[in-house]
Amino acid sequence: MTGHPVQVWWARLEDARAGLPSLLDPVERARYESTVDPAGRGRFLVGCALSRLVLGELLGLPPADVPLRRVCPRCGGPHGKVHLALPPDGSSGTRPAYDFSVTHSGALVGVAVCRGGEVGLDVEDSHGDMDVDSAARVALSTSELAALYARPAAERQPAFLRTWTRKEAVLKALGVGLAVPLRELEVSAPELPPAVLAWPGPLTTRPHMSMTDLVVDGAHPAAVAVAEGEEGEVKDGGARVALHDGSELLAGYAR
Repeated sequence: MTGHPVQVWWARLEDARAGLPSLLDPVERARYESTVDPAGRGRFLVGCALSRLVLGELLGLPPADVPLRRVCPRCGGPHGKVHLALPPDGSSGTRPAYDFSVTHSGALVGVAVCRGGEVGLDVEDSHGDMDVDSAARVALSTSELAALYARPAAERQPAFLRTWTRKEAVLKALGVGLAVPLRELEVSAPELPPAVLAWPGPLTTRPHMSMTDLVVDGAHPAAVAVAEGEEGEVKDGGARVALHDGSELLAGYAR
């Protein structure tokens, strides 16, 4: 049994165009307008607009009418993983359930959409100024940390970023973000097929994870994770990923 198919759309910060804010709902617009950092504001706009365009096409809805809901599971605030808020019945009762995940790093913005499974997507800008030593001490288990420092110095950043994207994708699929201790989530070595080896103790939900590694623009590591089935259920292969040009989709709308 193979994993659920996942659409992954990649766009860029430069795709933030003047016509896109019209797609935002009031909550999104308030966050967009209150974001002081221009790059952060642009990434947020691109992520929202791309999500709405992709989901609108799948659901047969105008992108501005796609019902999205942001509620933090810890504080109830309007942030955290975004979910579709389709009603259970009525005019849209028979529409299929989709989950989606948004990621951004540097100039990269990505959206993953999956039907029938909970999806998480993460990308990291390989050219970013990351303090790998400090980040590794927070994010890696004892065995992962030892394996990282057994590598030549030149290999440590790409190895760490591959591990980091896998962990982030898993936590995003579960909708818990960084609320659980990253050091307790262990994944396979960067050169091996992606898999979860150990779960954090606080997590009560431990589904089977279909995972796939990606590389964006030939340089930037990314990962997709789909939560499907029960822990211990055997499934072959990773998530089945179809890549799409989000920049082209956004440009087509903005014309």
